[in-house]
Amino acid sequence: MKTNSFRREERLAYLALVLPAVLVYFAVIAFPTVFSIGLSLTDYNGGQIFGGDNPIHFAGLVHYLRMCRDPYFLIALKNNIYIILISVFGQIPLGFVLAYALFRRLVGARDFFQSMIYMPTVISTIVVGILWQSFFSPYGPFTELMQRLRPGWENTLFLNPKTAMLPVLFVMLWMYTGTYLIIFLANLQKINPETIEAAKIDGATEGQVLRYVILPALSGVIVTACILAISGSLKSFDLIFAMTSGNPARRTSVLSLYMYDTAFRGAPDYPLANAISTFMVALSLVLIGLTKQVERRLGGRE
Repeated sequence: MKTNSFRREERLAYLALVLPAVLVYFAVIAFPTVFSIGLSLTDYNGGQIFGGDNPIHFAGLVHYLRMCRDPYFLIALKNNIYIILISVFGQIPLGFVLAYALFRRLVGARDFFQSMIYMPTVISTIVVGILWQSFFSPYGPFTELMQRLRPGWENTLFLNPKTAMLPVLFVMLWMYTGTYLIIFLANLQKINPETIEAAKIDGATEGQVLRYVILPALSGVIVTACILAISGSLKSFDLIFAMTSGNPARRTSVLSLYMYDTAFRGAPDYPLANAISTFMVALSLVLIGLTKQVERRLGGRE
């Protein structure tokens, strides 16, 4: 009887501790997600508060088809793919290389370099966007520097649709690499130094230590970093909004900015905006699933 009573009290304690978090999760994440998916399948126009008075009707996949036919959606999707690529194949490898160099003491002044590389991540994204927008502007320091190297050079980075995304991608690489530096450095410090020393004593080179000791131990961390990079890339909004606002001619727009423009600029189109947000969630889940699949194929471990 005492054992049953103890287990019942234990379950009640677990329930009391977990229930608030579960309720917050359903209120803040689960319900809005389901509600957004439902609205994307209707012709809801915002109701009387937003100037609409038509009753809600089921519209099916009409808004998803409209989204796929919209050329601005394809531009935003392409830019998001660029950001995902620069995050997964730029920020993560660079963050790992820098963390490995600091961990193995291949450079001096470790604390200074660690602080300098991580510092951009603690600065307001809007401030960073405005500063770099001024730096790359036609009258900014970048223009002066290039004109000293190449007299007569004209800065058309933000005016040319083909090059407008390059400054944004560079700033993202500069700003978020420090996050992965800290993640990898923290997990590198968990590796037993005796294992590395034993490998060195057995004649392993620095490259062999990296390949056969360090990377297998960090396989789960690398996957986690990829998931963070993918989810963060699809949420990119504030930096691009501060630097370009999607211009010129929406050529630097991304999915989140495209959704914002659809919902809150000009004539609001809430069903289409909800369809865009649902697509973003689905794309994120697909990419994360592919990342996990690649990890299993390569024999990684958590």
